[in-house]
Amino acid sequence: MTTGILGILLIPLIILGVVILLAGLYGVGAYNKLVGLRNRFKNAFAQIDVQLKRRYDLIPNLVETAKGYIKHERETLEAVIQARNAAVSANTKAAGNPGDPGAMGQLMGAEAALGGALGRLFALAEAYPDLKANQTMASLMEELTSTENKVSFARQAYNDSVMSYNTARESFPSNIIAGMFNFNAAELFEITDEKEKQAPKVKF
Repeated sequence: MTTGILGILLIPLIILGVVILLAGLYGVGAYNKLVGLRNRFKNAFAQIDVQLKRRYDLIPNLVETAKGYIKHERETLEAVIQARNAAVSANTKAAGNPGDPGAMGQLMGAEAALGGALGRLFALAEAYPDLKANQTMASLMEELTSTENKVSFARQAYNDSVMSYNTARESFPSNIIAGMFNFNAAELFEITDEKEKQAPKVKF
């Protein structure tokens, strides 16, 4: 009789134990998935970082070459260098915490300003035939254009990774795990100005 009562009491406990075990296993799986997706978008940003640094390294050489031909356009040249330095600083901050809304917003703003400054320099260069004919300038422009294209591809890959991560962290019941372990939303790397979506170009 006692054995029968104990058996009846054990059944709910066993069921509860199984439910807790399954919930724990799901929680571990959801946590690991979020970690994997977060690492994926961080790695995707690292590819952007590589290309942005390459572009930032090219810009001082570009300005130095242009300086020999357009000395009187000092304001434009200085604006490019200032915008480049601001972008370097913003990129360093974003690379330290990819996906952070504040850091990514600062980087997007800095990149837009740099694109505008470069666009003004390239438009100005059109008025100087000797500068357009300079082989160093032409080579730098070719490298810069190639790098711009690589940045665009890397940015697309990053945004795709961010979308996958954000979708996972917002979906039920993964959002419970995300909230418990501070899986914060990641920010896309977008350029809202249509003029900035295309790499700045100048024909030499």
